[in-house]
Amino acid sequence: MEKVILVINAGSSSLKFSVFELQDTGEMRVRAVGQVEGLGTAPRLKAKDGKGQSIADECWPNSQVANHAQALQEIATLLRSRFAGQVLAGVGHRVVHGGPDYSAPLLVTPEAMDALAAFVPLAPLHQPHNLAAIRAVQAVQPELPQVACFDTAFHRTQDMVGQLYGLPYEYYERGIRRYGFHGLSYEYIAATLPTIAPEIASGRVVVAHLGSGASMCALLNGRSVGSSMGFTALDGLMMGTRPGNMDPGIVLYLLQQDGLSAKEIEDLLYKRSGLLGLSGIGNDMRVLLASDAPRASLAIDHFIYRIKRELGALAAVLGGLDALVFTAGIGENSARIRQLVCEQAQWLGIDLDLAANEQGSARISSAGSRVSAWVVPTNEELMIARHTCKLLAL
Repeated sequence: MEKVILVINAGSSSLKFSVFELQDTGEMRVRAVGQVEGLGTAPRLKAKDGKGQSIADECWPNSQVANHAQALQEIATLLRSRFAGQVLAGVGHRVVHGGPDYSAPLLVTPEAMDALAAFVPLAPLHQPHNLAAIRAVQAVQPELPQVACFDTAFHRTQDMVGQLYGLPYEYYERGIRRYGFHGLSYEYIAATLPTIAPEIASGRVVVAHLGSGASMCALLNGRSVGSSMGFTALDGLMMGTRPGNMDPGIVLYLLQQDGLSAKEIEDLLYKRSGLLGLSGIGNDMRVLLASDAPRASLAIDHFIYRIKRELGALAAVLGGLDALVFTAGIGENSARIRQLVCEQAQWLGIDLDLAANEQGSARISSAGSRVSAWVVPTNEELMIARHTCKLLAL
């Protein structure tokens, strides 16, 4: 019987999934993708097959599908009907934080779950839901092997100096250090560049993962040597609802002068800042680009400014720059944002090809550009599926 791998990416109000079929060649073919969105408000399941044809579009009362466990039950019902003749060999999960100890995918055990639960304070928007999805699968099929794939793992190749903060050393020993995130995305890009752009794959590359969550990573010969995110996913670039890099004294000020509680500050930094907070309109870049409101333009300008600063910093870490790669939702789909970033990076040697950029070509810089610019779609789900197959020796 043919084997399939289920990949789950659990968010606060959604449960995304993909099904990959193992081929005799060792490659994997996507058979289904979808998500249950609106958990807690208006749950809805939407799914497509590997050819992009709709196979499900269903809504329920919130009382029927109110959490990740119930959403997983609905997904399981769909998958049983679609893949009745195939064997589910394992489940791979995106887990945002692996802490200082986990630098590779991990077979889930009770001991591992206890360790990963300790990292919830480091990724409060993501880690609890990642672990909830694992527990939901365990409740239904406790014997099914599950693999945790970490967004922090790819960055463990960074040297110690780059991971340090200027705090007393015992804090580093306790695990307070720069971790970096979006590692599964960067790992996929690094693995793909030798095929798509072999001329830059072993060079000095900065990858800009621009989406609702946004970060940048410096790659040297395909390995992470620097990243914009640090101890948590709040650092670096401004994001959809997160502020990015800021003076830690602001937090002290809010505590001491405004009397905000830790929970109120968490809500401010994770849910009410970023593009949403600056624009006052929303966190969707498409909406902001279409708006003529001054604060929408201000938010976009600051977004580009932060990218420019991080690009310069990461180019310094690399000792120069050979290529800039755009990926993720905004990076892959917004020609305007790519143009604005490249215009601000002309001093580095990027000469944008406007036509190629508008067409969404793989290479969007001119033939004579000293530093090339690229658009490379990411695929974190496929990366998770590959890790799961390798770890389970399938």
